[in-house]
Amino acid sequence: MKMRTVYGLMILLGCMVFLAGTAQARTWKISHVRPQGTAIDEDLRWFSTNLKEVSGGKLKTKVYPASALGDYTVVQERVSLGAVDMACQPPSSAADKRFQLPYFPYMIKNWDHARKNYSAGAPMRETVAGLYKEQGIHLLAVWPVYFGGISLNTKPVNPGDPDAAKGIKLRVPPMKTFQMMADNIGYLGTPIPFSDAFTAVQTGVVDGVIGSGAEGYYSSFRDVTKYYIPANTHFEVWYLIMNQNTYDNLSEEKKQALDKTAAEFENRRWATAEADQKANEQKLVDYGATIVDFSDEDVTKTADKIRKVVWPEILNDVGVEWGQSVLNRLVK
Repeated sequence: MKMRTVYGLMILLGCMVFLAGTAQARTWKISHVRPQGTAIDEDLRWFSTNLKEVSGGKLKTKVYPASALGDYTVVQERVSLGAVDMACQPPSSAADKRFQLPYFPYMIKNWDHARKNYSAGAPMRETVAGLYKEQGIHLLAVWPVYFGGISLNTKPVNPGDPDAAKGIKLRVPPMKTFQMMADNIGYLGTPIPFSDAFTAVQTGVVDGVIGSGAEGYYSSFRDVTKYYIPANTHFEVWYLIMNQNTYDNLSEEKKQALDKTAAEFENRRWATAEADQKANEQKLVDYGATIVDFSDEDVTKTADKIRKVVWPEILNDVGVEWGQSVLNRLVK
């Protein structure tokens, strides 16, 4: 009986050692929404390679492009549960309405203003990190993407006049912020999941898309983009996130390697993001699209109306007191 007990303990100990070794050797999955070879894909592959090097091979990751692990709304939930280890993507307001706040239209004025509010320690960055933490998600870094615009498969109608009814149906992300923005600048907003958006434009269900920018339209909609309106609708930021428990259970050495690589991943993007936006606008032109003139005056008129009409409604949706307190902390 004693010998049997000893053997049992030896087997149990062996299993524990094996499982511990397997956990240490496990390769983390990183999800993102763009096709292979795009800017985010290349940056995440840089992150993956450098993380392995900095950690001495102890932290390994594999990049899954083009929503291979699921739509970003689903992936956020899976990161929260630990079913997906990491992702770099937009936040989902389906999980928490307050995630609409980082997408407030015409909240961020220019690239300098963006960096002041989304860099490490900045007000909006800290707000978003707090929202993620409530879902069991750790925010590692931001990846600034672009200022948004409108992609059309049909000729634009009075694009610079927010009061003009345009009779053009636009796909909007399933988020009240974008729905209200489209409706209040003269378009007919139709909520459609990202995975179905291209087909919706291609088949004429809608005439265009709002909620992305030149990078997104070139990556995923260039075959149905005949006109691009650089209306600066919103500032798009994606977040490099991971499961909070996974992060908390890392050794200090591994946390340092991860944090260092994430910070470099972010800083590299801030250095190239503005030029990348211009390059993607040119790619659309080279592919046959027309860039529609949208002057500073047009931006001002549109922004004034959106702030007056849309902002109060979204603040009601996310909680006026909480939302206004976040807006009040924005760096000017």
